[in-house]
Amino acid sequence: MRIVRACRELQLECVVGVSDADRKGLAARLADRSICIGPAPASASYLRDDLVVQAALGTGCDAIHPGYGFLAESARLATRAAEHGLIFIGPPAEVIEMTGDKLQAREQATLAGLPVLPGRAVDSVGDAQALALQIGYPVLLKAAGGGGGRGIKLVHDAAQLPQLFTLARAEAVAAFGDDRVYVERFIANARHVEVQIAADAHGSTVHLGERDCSVQRRYQKLIEEAPAPGLRSEVCESIRMAAVTLARAIGYRNLGTVEFVVDADTDEFFFLEVNCRIQVEHPVTETLTGRDLVALQMRIADGEPLGFGQADVSFRGHSIECRLCAEDPGHDFRPSPGTLTAFAAPALAGLRVDTHCQPGTVISPYYDSLMAKLITHGEDREQAIALLIEALEELDVEGVECNRMVLIDVLRHPDFQAGAVPTDWLARALA
Repeated sequence: MRIVRACRELQLECVVGVSDADRKGLAARLADRSICIGPAPASASYLRDDLVVQAALGTGCDAIHPGYGFLAESARLATRAAEHGLIFIGPPAEVIEMTGDKLQAREQATLAGLPVLPGRAVDSVGDAQALALQIGYPVLLKAAGGGGGRGIKLVHDAAQLPQLFTLARAEAVAAFGDDRVYVERFIANARHVEVQIAADAHGSTVHLGERDCSVQRRYQKLIEEAPAPGLRSEVCESIRMAAVTLARAIGYRNLGTVEFVVDADTDEFFFLEVNCRIQVEHPVTETLTGRDLVALQMRIADGEPLGFGQADVSFRGHSIECRLCAEDPGHDFRPSPGTLTAFAAPALAGLRVDTHCQPGTVISPYYDSLMAKLITHGEDREQAIALLIEALEELDVEGVECNRMVLIDVLRHPDFQAGAVPTDWLARALA
């Protein structure tokens, strides 16, 4: 839906590739045309880069926008598109491949002079145990071939490591087809801060500010905001410039996000990873800067210069986004597929709602449970929080279980309202 709207603004024809499950979806209906690329299981449709390229060629498209997930960070899709004369709206294939491998990304960050957490790849339990003793428990086991919170295990002591090593490898294979894992130092009081970057093919690279994404459940972001609350200005500026430095060093082009972990006890920050795509939480930055990031992606991909420099990027007020998901908080947040009998967001000044939902929308069991993103903008953080609480209270959702009340509880919590919270805070708050 977000990409369809950007195409409309730019007066570009838009073809949406859908699976059987999404034929009647809102994006398919609002696009100039939709084409079915396969059955509902993602492995037979949305993860088939050959079918995506074939559909693009068959409908006379000039470019492919891969969206947020599935093939959004697929070097193979970028390569295949280029081989067929299609523009891939994203970074070059070689950059996607380099940053998609977390070990390579760590190496590139180190070469660029960014601080990186102690750690390295391990190929056996014994190797992992030796490194963990050297670094000091607790440590994290992480998948080398991907991100998104999958394949991550927190290891508190040596007794846990053998079992968690096996689980991390199994999850890595299942999610990314790659069983490599690495051990990394764990920061107990950690914040997750990411920087939005934009780079064109003419040598210009800028940042569009940072976002705090520390409210997470099982390493999945739930609430994002900008600017990052409680971050000292000099630390904030150092993180922003580190992101730009890395982007320039690796020849980044188009939009992306450089993610960092910040030690809230010391203000030290360390490189985590690069996401070679537009992020789910990009509306926070759009609201704060007044810039259409998806349209910017398309213009860069078409060879246009950014058209602005770092001095032209300004930030106004405070913005917060929450993710409304079809999941049942009463049963360990398990997915809650079904048909929406009601869905209506209030009309409030300062509220933006990005959604594919309306009455009659089928929430499929096949894909992510995200239903909508509610984004508010205020003169300050207090105002943005109050507006988001109001929007969630007035939101009408019926037909499926959802996390609306959990979001309200988080936003009302004194810890959250006081400022920054660490990444493990939500798990403790919900306990």
